[in-house]
Amino acid sequence: MSRSKDLAKKNSLRAIRKRRVRGNISGTAQTPRVTIFKSNKYLSAQAIDDVAGVTLAAVNSKALGLNSNKENAVKVAAQFAETLKSNNIETVVFDRNGYLYHGVVAAFADALRDNGIKL
Repeated sequence: MSRSKDLAKKNSLRAIRKRRVRGNISGTAQTPRVTIFKSNKYLSAQAIDDVAGVTLAAVNSKALGLNSNKENAVKVAAQFAETLKSNNIETVVFDRNGYLYHGVVAAFADALRDNGIKL
């Protein structure tokens, strides 16, 4: 199998997981949906109110000068937790965005919990 077919299969499987997860969760103003996006270089997350269709808070590792690894995911999550607390958000619903709950995604979620955000 060629590299492009492998990549296409990987992306299609992630899209299937993403639709499955998003069919079960939704965010509100009191408990927004926290979605994460990771690339090979950067990590970003945002808190979304799906009822109103607005982003309540966001963080990006590029703006913080960090790349995408587990140690930096903890730092990004700490910054994001501060932003959420300043917006009086204590409880969120975590959307892993089709990624496996492993590595950077798990480190980010655990760091949010360690910083006082209930998932």
